[in-house]
Amino acid sequence: MTTGTGFAYAKTNISLDIVSKMDDGYHNMLTVMQSIELHDEVVIECVPGSGMSVETELSYLPDDERNIAAKAALTFFAHTGITGYKTHIMIKKQIPVCAGLGGGSSDGACVLRILNKMFETDLGINTLEKLGENIGADVPFCVAGGTRLAQGRGGELSDLPQLPQCMIVICKPPFSFSTPELFARIRCEKIRSRPDTDGLVESLGKSDLRGMARRMYNVFEDVLPRGEREIAEIKYAMLDCGALGAVMTGSGSAVFGVFDSGTYAQKAYEHLKSNYDSVFLTCASERII
Repeated sequence: MTTGTGFAYAKTNISLDIVSKMDDGYHNMLTVMQSIELHDEVVIECVPGSGMSVETELSYLPDDERNIAAKAALTFFAHTGITGYKTHIMIKKQIPVCAGLGGGSSDGACVLRILNKMFETDLGINTLEKLGENIGADVPFCVAGGTRLAQGRGGELSDLPQLPQCMIVICKPPFSFSTPELFARIRCEKIRSRPDTDGLVESLGKSDLRGMARRMYNVFEDVLPRGEREIAEIKYAMLDCGALGAVMTGSGSAVFGVFDSGTYAQKAYEHLKSNYDSVFLTCASERII
């Protein structure tokens, strides 16, 4: 039996803009992404045979090839030509699902990294990211994480200066949004407020955390079908506790705040924890590979 383990790190969207709708029906996005220390734990076991299975403690997640972790393994094996293995993937979930934190995508990316190491295939980061494009929009970023600018469907990645040291508080309310529904509600030509992506990137280059935090923005917040008030209330709670900025990540519904003070971050964590179950105190993570 061959076994491999790894951590799957969550992602946040420091800013998220939708520039246009492409001819293939997908949207051209412009987003600054950041990986964080909040993570799932992934264990893969391969034995002679055939078949693919996924095990988590969440009964509502698919345990077969519909799971993005299984899709990642199948993509890896198809690319490398490796056959003859029965593969079992065990995931200890900590990243909330349907939160905009890339939980499934990070699991899939982690599977690619683990299998690449297990089978000593020496696939480079560019190859792994390219494979990720066939698995999910956020998978290419999650392969290496760090601080990066993503464009197009998510596979066009550019390195950015590392996020200055800070604390991050995440709060997911007890509801989620449908990503396809939010995209359907977006009308690119009617978006009036957009993030200052250039200014945000410039602030990162100057290690200006406050300047970056002032420019955090997510255009999805303007087209939420419901729950707008609660998203706003969570953001205001974080700001009242001393956050430099707060924004919904991805298609939600998790909100995260950036703090330059551990004391303020702890205060926000405790305040939100008294009202919500899914609250996390964490920090940014560096590139994985």
